[in-house]
Amino acid sequence: MKNVFCRTPLWEASKTLAAVAQGLTPAELVVKNATLINVCTGELQPHTDVACAAGRIAYVGPDASHCIGPETQVVDAGEAYLSPGLLDGHIHIESSMMPPRNFARAVLPRGTVGVYYDPHEICNILGPKGVSFMMEDAAATPLKAMLTMPSCVPAVPGFEDTCGFVGPEDVRQFMEDGRTVALGEMMNDPGVLSGADGPHAILAETGKAGRTITGHYAMADLDRGLNGYIASGVRSCHESTRPEEALAKMRLGMYAMLREGSGWRDLHEVARAVTEHQVDSRFALLVTDDAHPQTLRAEGHVDRLLRRAVAEGIDPVSAVQMVTINCAQCFQMDHDLGSVTPGKCADLVLFTDLKDFVVQKVFIDGNLVAEDGHLTIDIPEASYPDFVRSTIHLDPIQAEDFLYPAPSQTIQKVRAIGVVPGKALTREYIAALTPRNGYLESDPVQDVLKAVVFERHNRTGTCGRGFVHGFGITSGAMASTVAHDAHNLLVLGTNDADMAFAANTLIESQGGMCVVRDGKVLGHIPLPLAGVMGERSPAEMADLAHQLGLAWKEIGCILPAPFMTMALLSLACIPELRLTNRGLVDCRTFQMTDVCL
Repeated sequence: MKNVFCRTPLWEASKTLAAVAQGLTPAELVVKNATLINVCTGELQPHTDVACAAGRIAYVGPDASHCIGPETQVVDAGEAYLSPGLLDGHIHIESSMMPPRNFARAVLPRGTVGVYYDPHEICNILGPKGVSFMMEDAAATPLKAMLTMPSCVPAVPGFEDTCGFVGPEDVRQFMEDGRTVALGEMMNDPGVLSGADGPHAILAETGKAGRTITGHYAMADLDRGLNGYIASGVRSCHESTRPEEALAKMRLGMYAMLREGSGWRDLHEVARAVTEHQVDSRFALLVTDDAHPQTLRAEGHVDRLLRRAVAEGIDPVSAVQMVTINCAQCFQMDHDLGSVTPGKCADLVLFTDLKDFVVQKVFIDGNLVAEDGHLTIDIPEASYPDFVRSTIHLDPIQAEDFLYPAPSQTIQKVRAIGVVPGKALTREYIAALTPRNGYLESDPVQDVLKAVVFERHNRTGTCGRGFVHGFGITSGAMASTVAHDAHNLLVLGTNDADMAFAANTLIESQGGMCVVRDGKVLGHIPLPLAGVMGERSPAEMADLAHQLGLAWKEIGCILPAPFMTMALLSLACIPELRLTNRGLVDCRTFQMTDVCL
């Protein structure tokens, strides 16, 4: 199969590789005069040659002249830095707002050769067939798209309504596919610790298949709770926001995934787990979790993580290890990936330096796929099926649907969801609202906006109403069908008319994100593929995301990547408060709670 991580199995290539290494058979590719970033020993080796055949590395040493034949492609690195291909150990491709083939077009020129992706966004919308859709679309590209099977769909049963469901039998079936390498983030940490049958049955199916279990531990208990969670078999976690959390995980043998996404800028804090302590960084990874199209175009993907890590004081070679060999070892795949050593897949990246990490050339399985920021291969266009295109099942919404009756005519104290800039966490914020004509309304002066979540999968007619604080919006409204993890229709705004207009804009486009003011669309990203991805090119998607960002600023918002922050307002598995189509959820106690005190 094209996308099963190396074009030739090692057992099939062993004779060829042994012969090439000794000069008995010519190589297909030789990279000469590189400065090798040796991630095995943590050193730089100047004047290194690498010879490749059958998609794998045959020879690494001072002179590969004996491997060169008449048909060998020879690349003079000119002492540029040679790295293993870059790996993103945890990402939701859907957060790029692009399907896998367009995501590949965006990240391959940045040196990314492989991603460990968890498609639980589309799985919540379409169930396992959505996962299969992502796998097949990725298979049309050379990107090593390694599936981590969604484990928690729905993310928090009983607190939200989705269209998808994943159980132990689904996990078992997907584990039989060679493209599945792990279990996606086990967000049900309370269920794991309480011994609930459901999550433990899913862990068991993963364990029986010999696959890695990836985690999501957002709880405060770094002693008994963390020990219990890791003891259940969970191998990694990307939810550390403080250095002490990441350090505690590494000390217990858990891979701490240091996250720096478009919305969640955690690296400044969590990097201190490495920079301020004399610890081995082998259990540290750099991951994005999310990367929206404007970030990919303007800042990069895993190459961006390297620049950010070095800026935070992490040694450059250690940073490269975090996105190569550490990642491969986390997923028990270092026999094939993660280092420039004999027998491994010939996934190679040439960098200009170890500060800016400008990518010159990218090879996957010994084939040049990108050079100087541009693809050198063709990725075929796609025609997507109707079941992915028609997922917004809502009738037109009226302004009256946003009314919030006040329990009395006196000033009301309400629990609002307080967002934190650049963080996935929220805080409980108590606001005092004065009823108007018997209803509670937004109060931009207090930076308090009305929020409503409409169920959009099964026409249940349910909706949850609440308030949010911290966006800085002074006028207009925003709507999104990217609303983790159920991806219902989420609307925020200062007035009911604009909120209805924003909602209907997305119903008409079969999903997306938009900003409106005074009945006019200021920014709109249509996302007709399951309501979370668009079909346009990476450059076009980046332009639309840029315009949406400008629209947010125009109505007063100063948050970084505010649409990413908005998209997490419904994620009922991370503290403190969230709003789903069933109402306000206290994610500290995992109970529904009242908006009004």
